[in-house]
Amino acid sequence: MVATTDDPQPAELVLLGDEAVALGAAHGGLCAAYAYPGTPSTEILEYLIGYAKTHPELHAGWSINEKAAYEEALGVSMVGRRALVAMKHVGLNVAADPFMNSAVVPVNGGLVLAVADDPGMHSSQNEQDSRYYADFARILAFEPANQQEAYDMTREAFGLSERFQIPVMVRLVTRLAHSRAVVRTSPWAATNTRGKTDDPQGWILLPMHARRRWHQRLEGLQAIEDYTERCAHNSLSLSDDCALGVITTGIAKNYYLENLPDLGMAPSHLHIGAYPLPVVKIRALAAQVKRLLVIEEGYPCVERLISGILGAPLAVHGKRTGHLPAEGELTPDIVRRGLDLTVRKGATVVDLKLPERPPQLCPGCPHADTYTALNRALEGQDARLVTSDIGCYTLGALPPHESIESCVCMGASVSMAKGAADAGVHPVVAVIGDSTFLHSGITPLIDAVAADSDMTLLILDNGTVAMTGAQATVLPSGRLEPLLLGLGVDRAHLRYVDAHPKKVAAMEQIIREEIAHHGLSVVICFRACLETAKQAG
Repeated sequence: MVATTDDPQPAELVLLGDEAVALGAAHGGLCAAYAYPGTPSTEILEYLIGYAKTHPELHAGWSINEKAAYEEALGVSMVGRRALVAMKHVGLNVAADPFMNSAVVPVNGGLVLAVADDPGMHSSQNEQDSRYYADFARILAFEPANQQEAYDMTREAFGLSERFQIPVMVRLVTRLAHSRAVVRTSPWAATNTRGKTDDPQGWILLPMHARRRWHQRLEGLQAIEDYTERCAHNSLSLSDDCALGVITTGIAKNYYLENLPDLGMAPSHLHIGAYPLPVVKIRALAAQVKRLLVIEEGYPCVERLISGILGAPLAVHGKRTGHLPAEGELTPDIVRRGLDLTVRKGATVVDLKLPERPPQLCPGCPHADTYTALNRALEGQDARLVTSDIGCYTLGALPPHESIESCVCMGASVSMAKGAADAGVHPVVAVIGDSTFLHSGITPLIDAVAADSDMTLLILDNGTVAMTGAQATVLPSGRLEPLLLGLGVDRAHLRYVDAHPKKVAAMEQIIREEIAHHGLSVVICFRACLETAKQAG
C-alpha cells in the first residue's frame, strides 16, 4: 500500500533518504526545522516545507546560513521543543562553533543534526567525513544503511538527545540521500513540549559554568557508550571461520552483502550504525579472527579509531592500507577487490566515442552576460585577480568564459580579494552571488569597507539560490542596496546594472569605471534566473 504523508497510521512510502530523515523527524514530534540549501542535503528541508503546509504546528524554513540554522534550532531546544537542523558536510564547518558548544550545554528538547556527506565530490569542494565531528564533540551519531534506517534512526534520535542531553547526529552520504526505497512508517508522536530548561546556567557558557558542564559531559560518556554497545544498530555475528573478520558502517554494508554469496563462507561480521564505537564488540570480533577488513564510506574513521582499541597485534586492512581506495565512493566492485574476490568483467564497448559534456551555465543565464562584460573590462590588465565563490556563477571558470580564478568556500571571494588588494595587486575583482553574499559575504565586506580596500565586488543577483534547486533568497533583491549602504559602502561607488545581453556594453563601462577607482566599489548585476522565471510562469 502507498499512502500519503497526511495519513497518521503506518504506511509504506517510496522516499529518498533525505525525505526519510525529514518524515522521521516530523513523525517524531518535531516542532521546527532549519537549513541552508546544499547538495546532497537540500531535500530534507524542502520535504518539511511541503509537509508544514498541511501541518501548521510545524515550522520549517530556510536560514541565512548553517550557523544561523543551528543556533535557531538551539533556541527551539532550549525552550523544550524538538528541532532538526540539516546541512551538507561543508556546511557543518560553518556551523562548527554552535555545534561544538551545543555538546556542552544541557540540551532540553531533542536536537538532531542531519548532515549529508558527499564522497566522490559530486557537488562539493572536499570529501570530509562528519563522523570526525561527532567524535570530536563526543556526541552520539547514527549512520543509516538504508532509507528505512534513516527514518527510524531520526525518530529515535530525538528521545536519545533528551535522554543524554546532547545533540545527536544522523550522518548520510550522497548515494543514500538521493536514492529511493520503500519506507514503512510508524504511528506519529505528538509534538513534544518539555518546558523551558531547568538548568539555565548550563546554557551560559562562562568558564565557571562551562567547566561544570564539561565535567558532567565527560561523566555521561559511559552511559552513551553503554547504549551504543547494546543497541541493535551495532550488530555482531561470529563465524567458525577465523581467517577474516569484516566491519561495515552505514551504506557500506549493502556493498558487502551484495558480494557475500561469492565468498563461499560467512566471515565474522560487525556492522556499526551508531557511534561511539562498540568497543566490547570490536574486541570480541578481533579475538575471533586473524585479519580485519574495514569497509566504510568516507574517511578511514573506524579503521583509525580501532587501532587504539585492539590489544594484540592484528592485521587491519582498509583505506589506510590500500585494500580499499582512499578517495571516492565505494561500489560493490570496489568492495570485491577488498574481499580478494575476482573482479567481475562487464561487456567491452569498442569504437564508441562519446562527446564530452562539461557543466555550463543555462542558455540565457544572466551570469554569462556579466562575465562577458567583466572579461571585456579587464582586457589588457595582466596583473588582475578575479576571486569567486560557490554557486552557478562558479561555472564562469570554464570555457567559454574563463573569467574567475578561485572558488574555496562560502564568502571567500570577498576576503581573498581584500587580502590580494592588501598585498598590492590591482585590479582585484570579487564575484559572489546574492544568496552567498548574505550567507558569508557581509562580514568580510565590513573589513573591506573599514579599510576602503582597493577592490571591486560584483554581486551577481539572480534572485534565487539557483544551483541547489531555486530556493528563494532570504532577502529579496531590492533590499541589497540599503543593506550595502548601511554597511558603509560609498553611494558614489555602489552601482546597479541590468545583466542583459543587450546591455553588455553598459555593464562593461560601469565595471571599467569602478575598477579604475582606487578604493572599494560594489556593482550589483541583476537579472532574474530564467529557470526560476519559467517555474513562476
